Amino acid sequence: MERSGGGVHLTERVAEQEALLRVRGVKKVFRSGESDLVLFENLSFEVKRGEMLAIVGESGAGKSTLLHILSALDHASAGDVYCAQLQLNSLSADEAAKFRNREAGFVWQFHYLLPEFTAAENVAMPLLVRGRTWAEAAPEASRWLREVGLEQRAHHRSGELSGGEQQRVALARALITGPKLLLADEPTGDLDRQTAEAVFELIARLHREHQLTSLIATHNLSFARRCHRVLRLERGRVEEIKPESLPA
Repeated sequence: MERSGGGVHLTERVAEQEALLRVRGVKKVFRSGESDLVLFENLSFEVKRGEMLAIVGESGAGKSTLLHILSALDHASAGDVYCAQLQLNSLSADEAAKFRNREAGFVWQFHYLLPEFTAAENVAMPLLVRGRTWAEAAPEASRWLREVGLEQRAHHRSGELSGGEQQRVALARALITGPKLLLADEPTGDLDRQTAEAVFELIARLHREHQLTSLIATHNLSFARRCHRVLRLERGRVEEIKPESLPA
């Protein structure tokens, strides 16, 4: 089985892969005044290695919170999340930080580049945090800037880059450590239509070429339609919907 669009292809090889992420009965509760606000509960699903999964839903449905839980940035109030055999909700703060640095790359709606540093320095930052020297990290930063088509902008600071270029730098920074997981929270939300299309195409290409497992929270149903699978968060529950049922 194959479906194409935006360079994304679903193949039998992907369909047969084992689950990289397993979510079991996850619940998230926030305290609101004297009462509890249940954002979602009893979420259970799996994400296979190599899949590109879209998460859709209205604003406030919990898409960002769910991504935070899946990347060990936040803890579920109940339930379990496994990445391979690692139980994320049992990790200490230090263990969770190591997991994020080594196994998960995150791209946000806003790029969060450090304005005082160049594009190359921003991309290299996760390796520098690991204790690598600049001499060791710089070639990797250059390679990843080349991957996203920005090698010639390596010495420019973030304020000298366009919105699309900033998001490309953020994507290179997310992937420089060679993570298994790419988690993207509205990665094209601040971009115009043409630039958003280019960034989505880049994400799709990198997903394919680097054999990533990618989860993308998005309001852009056209982009979601081009992913392998789509989960919709609604009224605290999750349901899988057919990508082809979404508008192109």
